[in-house]
Amino acid sequence: MIADVSTSLGTDFYLLEDKLTDEERAIRDKVREFCDREVIPVMGEYWDRAEFPFDLFMKFADLNISGGGIKGYGCPGMSRLAEGLLAVELARGDGSLNTAFGVHSGLAMGSIAILGSEEQKEKWLPQMAKMEKLGAFALTEPDHGSDAVMLESYVMRDGDEYVLNGKKKWIGGGSYSDVIVVWARDASDMQVKGFLLEKGAEGFTAEVQTGKMAKRAVYQAELTFENVRIPVENKLEKANSFADTSKVLTATRYGVAWEGIGHAVASYEAAVQYAKDRKVFNKPLETFQLIQNKLANMLAELTHCQLMAFRLAELFEEGKMTGGQASIAKMSIAKKCKQICSDARDILGGNGVLLEYHVAKHLADMEIVYTYEGTDIVQSLIVGREITGVQAMAPSRKG
Repeated sequence: MIADVSTSLGTDFYLLEDKLTDEERAIRDKVREFCDREVIPVMGEYWDRAEFPFDLFMKFADLNISGGGIKGYGCPGMSRLAEGLLAVELARGDGSLNTAFGVHSGLAMGSIAILGSEEQKEKWLPQMAKMEKLGAFALTEPDHGSDAVMLESYVMRDGDEYVLNGKKKWIGGGSYSDVIVVWARDASDMQVKGFLLEKGAEGFTAEVQTGKMAKRAVYQAELTFENVRIPVENKLEKANSFADTSKVLTATRYGVAWEGIGHAVASYEAAVQYAKDRKVFNKPLETFQLIQNKLANMLAELTHCQLMAFRLAELFEEGKMTGGQASIAKMSIAKKCKQICSDARDILGGNGVLLEYHVAKHLADMEIVYTYEGTDIVQSLIVGREITGVQAMAPSRKG
């Protein structure tokens, strides 16, 4: 290898470090050190084999980070800014591991914390905080991604049980989790509701999806439900419409914005270190004007993203974050960070496509970040609705 591009440079051009509390700094540092020591040296091989590193994933339990900002129930109760910094460091380490953790800690635990009954919280959250039980979140369907509000999986009440039928797709952890938050339409009122499906339910099958070009080391599954029976007490108490689902999605969209920064930081820092060591025409690459111009613009865009995410963390902490604010951050940050990863790959030239230089993996994974939790266009429509107060409609066609 021409240069060691894996070491963190701690890129923080506007000195946001000065705004962190000691606790936030400690959380960031322990996750960064874990990723430097345990994750980065081996994840390229797992990614290449499309294999999920269960042993490595379970070590997150020792970091005491599952549940993020959830208060009580054995969860760490960290600040929203600490949650964001955590996502940056995990994504800098590896996007697949960050996704697997985000599904468990953010989507699954978040759904239970926001929408569950007290009994449901007490049953699941302490075990999930210790990672003794793992969770998944099943919303997306084969025919419904960004238009998840149109989902077709449905339940019918039958005495003390609900009977679930349908399919889900792209469900991270769906093949191995102990509890899956399943979203389905209730045939009695046609509203979307949430249910806790426990492992081993009869009529439930999961098949891990293969052939992915990115996020290769996370197991995402296609789920099938054929007359699966769920006890009435496993319905999420406060999940009674898609508006309730959106509460969870808005909160996790916040984390996706920070994840994009993690991929961009890793790629930018790799480009900086590579430019110092790589020689072209007997001169270090960093001495060329075109390279310095590219690095300066990458840093400017990265700093924009950091400042937006930092302010969003403050709004979230104060209870002021809106769906539009979360969406504009995800939309803007994902776009900028995708370009930063692409620019880093350009600077590394041919070596930029090799896994040992890390940038190729981050660039591929950013393609996924760019579209999940809603595409760029979907985010813009959420923001547009907040600007205008009306839901935009596609123009009608005649003839």
